[in-house]
Amino acid sequence: MRGGAKHDGMVDTSLYAAFLIAAFALCVTPGPDMMFIVAVGGRGGPLTGLTAAVGVACAMFVHTVAAALGLSALFLNLPTLYHALRWTGAAYLLFLAVRAFRGADGPLEAEATPRQGRQRAFWRGAVTNLLNPKVILFNVSFLPQFVNPDLGHVREQFLLLGVTITAMGVLVDGSVGLLSGKLASLLRRSRRVARGLDYFSGTVFTGLAVRLAVTPK
Repeated sequence: MRGGAKHDGMVDTSLYAAFLIAAFALCVTPGPDMMFIVAVGGRGGPLTGLTAAVGVACAMFVHTVAAALGLSALFLNLPTLYHALRWTGAAYLLFLAVRAFRGADGPLEAEATPRQGRQRAFWRGAVTNLLNPKVILFNVSFLPQFVNPDLGHVREQFLLLGVTITAMGVLVDGSVGLLSGKLASLLRRSRRVARGLDYFSGTVFTGLAVRLAVTPK
């Protein structure tokens, strides 16, 4: 994808335009992150779903910075590190699943304030994404396709791509979190439905954990 004309600035505009299209397609395609945000929004409400999306997006930016610094490439040469992070991420998702099945940290927990719930959602979204080595490998393989080394400023180009996909993720996944949270808030007026949503969230977290554990790469 680097066969286009050279540019005098820091950004190859043709590559950046292609990146915008590819990144948008990735963001609107349902995947593990979106399912996680739907589950969190379903348990905590619209603002909680939005906050979870921000946490996931911030973690994505951290991955981008790591790729720009060359740190993500370590996972290509250190499979033990990759698998250790993979199993840690799966264990964390199972921890969230158990809490969801028990109804912990959700609206049924009276002592938890809305602000505390949103803080939990942010950090859980961030940690879940940070502990997913597949996201790291994705950045190693995906982002370099839209960086033109002939222009120099390679790290700056990586950071621009990172800021772009982070903002796009907040807009798309944040909207999903808001909508799922709004719908769940209406449904939670029934205690039985509320427990059903907890079980749904627990099932989603369990499925994501199994997916991360059984798929090596």
